[in-house]
Amino acid sequence: MLRGGTGWAGDGQRAPDSLDAVTFGIRGRPARGPGMPGRTAPAARISLGALDLNLRAVVASTRSAVVDVRADAWGHGVNVVAGRAIAAGAAGLLVDEHARTALTGEVDPALLEVTGEATKPEAVYGLTAGFTPVLSLRGTVLSFKSLRAGEGISYGYTYRAPRDTVVALITGGYAQGVVRSLGNAASVLIAGERHPIIGRVAMDVCVVEVGSHDAVHRGDDVVFFGEGAPGSPTLAEWSAATGLTPAELVTAIGLRNDREYVA
Repeated sequence: MLRGGTGWAGDGQRAPDSLDAVTFGIRGRPARGPGMPGRTAPAARISLGALDLNLRAVVASTRSAVVDVRADAWGHGVNVVAGRAIAAGAAGLLVDEHARTALTGEVDPALLEVTGEATKPEAVYGLTAGFTPVLSLRGTVLSFKSLRAGEGISYGYTYRAPRDTVVALITGGYAQGVVRSLGNAASVLIAGERHPIIGRVAMDVCVVEVGSHDAVHRGDDVVFFGEGAPGSPTLAEWSAATGLTPAELVTAIGLRNDREYVA
């Protein structure tokens, strides 16, 4: 992907303009186990504490809360979410065929509903104001390259450096739900600082401008969204850049990436 003098460029294949090509297909991917090597692909990090907090609040708001666990629990893992929803006191689970199959033998069939409405599903997954974000997307810094003023980056060179700078290649591309429209429109958090995504997003990676990599190192954690700390990128920014809803975004991200469950 490196081309001397012109930066990173793809193989000429066209990337999808939306999540249509990546939303469905990979469900129930396991969490990375302890002691496994550092990742070379992004990960959907799911906070169980935030999920439990939201579930308790939603269940307390009604006498008969029904939790939506369709689409692999919006990409959060149907078995994990279903078990915690029932423990929180949910009266039922809204399921699709995948969820019903996955929960066979684990959940009382009387609790499974295939029609009807769920109770505040956006709140359960932390997508509503006043509730805690559950899912964040994390990547890794892979390498660096110096760009001279005027040199382009990635497919079609939609970004050309206005000055001499340094860029970093990071894990996470449109195959993982980092859609192409985020290029030149969104930013990531590395070592506590924002860095813009530049050029078109490739299949499994994208490029960010770091200016100087004195404070950014190979292997550093990259936050695409969801950390919740002041200054961190948000799903609202992704929605504005892509035209997709937060629900569509987290579902696609959760379905297309390894999941890491944290307390």
